[in-house]
Amino acid sequence: MNENAEVHVGLQDIVAAESSICFIDGQKGRLLYRGYDVIELAEKSTFEEVAYLLWYGRLPGRVEFEAFLDGFTGSMELPIETVMILRMFPKSATPMEMLRTSVSSLGHWDPDSGNTRLDACLRKAIRLTERIPQLVTAHQRLRQGMEPVHPVPGKSIAYNFLYTLHGEEPREEWVRAFDVSLILHADHELNASTFAARVVAATMSDMYSAVTSAIGALKGPLHGGANEQVMKMLFEIGEPGKAETWVKNALPNRVKVPGFGHRVYRTEDPRAGILRRYAEQLTAATPHEWLYQTCREVERTMLENSKVYPNVDLYSGICYHAMGIPMELYTPIFAVSRVVGWTAHILEQWANNRLIRPRAKYTGSDGLSYVPIDQR
Repeated sequence: MNENAEVHVGLQDIVAAESSICFIDGQKGRLLYRGYDVIELAEKSTFEEVAYLLWYGRLPGRVEFEAFLDGFTGSMELPIETVMILRMFPKSATPMEMLRTSVSSLGHWDPDSGNTRLDACLRKAIRLTERIPQLVTAHQRLRQGMEPVHPVPGKSIAYNFLYTLHGEEPREEWVRAFDVSLILHADHELNASTFAARVVAATMSDMYSAVTSAIGALKGPLHGGANEQVMKMLFEIGEPGKAETWVKNALPNRVKVPGFGHRVYRTEDPRAGILRRYAEQLTAATPHEWLYQTCREVERTMLENSKVYPNVDLYSGICYHAMGIPMELYTPIFAVSRVVGWTAHILEQWANNRLIRPRAKYTGSDGLSYVPIDQR
């Protein structure tokens, strides 16, 4: 390789694939799924319809969407063998560690295992999207000494996540807010986990291996978990009146303020504005209202004293907290949504596949001679 070749550390701004799934306009703060603005989808669509859009490349008609939903909600139940595996995990196993192992194991009991036709791969994508939420909630209940709750046939992913987590009928406003959050996290171009999935898919490995690799990338704190850090910051600040001082102490000391900044956006992440409204609605006149107010003060102070804008993680954690979702589930929820994007990218990779094989600029030694071990 040319020793003068330019190195783009972290592959920043390197275009590694052509894709029709997702477009990010970092300068204008726009996010599009298959040409549709995510803001409009969040206002008018559902997570299931967005899944159809990402997988099939278009919005469905009513009849085909109803047929799609009939099949979509038909495989929510986890295989008995998978539930047995969940029961075997040590109590120290984190939800992301559980997810990494359990998703891999699901491939053993998929009736389309080994079938690489497009229709079979779409069925696998549907099963993964249905079952990852159930893995998260079943494991959480087992960790708390409770039995898993069976999902309700015909209900949405958002409804069944909240229902099987809490074991009771979820509030309508919670279901809608959670559904919107799933829409907003469904895809985001070639982020670390999606790129990992495409790299594995490019080797012609199976869908479960590719999604497992994506989960492994998501588990890293530099990719997932930022909304957890936002919540920890808010609890550390303690009240709205202390937010300005906290931020002004953090900035000169180069303390990263979670929920701000993005590798692509140069203005506010469009998803942040949507979740800001839901965070306000869900916390209004509740004991959680101080979290929203404190976050607003953090945001105000950051915008007045820096050029760093909010991202999607700033308000998502507040929404989840208001719904009674434990903080350790925030990153797994990312997978509950992003599996739709991962599988869409896997299918797109296979449609025009080429092995992903970048090069590295060598910076090591040259011309060394082997010295026998007794003479070293």
